[in-house]
Amino acid sequence: MKSRGIVGLILGVGLAAFGIYHLVIGVYLWGVIKLIIGGGLIMLKFTNSRYGNIIFGHMIVVVGCILITAGIYYVPIISDKIRENNGQISLVYIFGMPLFWGLFATLGGICAIYHGFCKCVRNDWKVVK
Repeated sequence: MKSRGIVGLILGVGLAAFGIYHLVIGVYLWGVIKLIIGGGLIMLKFTNSRYGNIIFGHMIVVVGCILITAGIYYVPIISDKIRENNGQISLVYIFGMPLFWGLFATLGGICAIYHGFCKCVRNDWKVVK
């Protein structure tokens, strides 16, 4: 389904530009992730079929897996920060780390894949008289 709004295109271009910036300064992992998501949002703007949603969902699942893996590698860093903070877990440790966003992206990608097959997204459910 082709997106009618411009917000997705603006977010996609912004993320792609930010991803290119990260690649230039040498932050490769975050640059690749931003390029994948930005490119997917740009693709959704110009795709007229349900396959765009399905491809976008798969791209987001891949990004989610990358973020989950990075989050698992960050566990020792997070545990050190929690120890320094007298055992207090802050919401910054949860929302600011890639494990949370990896789970969020993976489940969102699965949702996008299912919406590619859903009649609500394709507007097939409307009864025409």
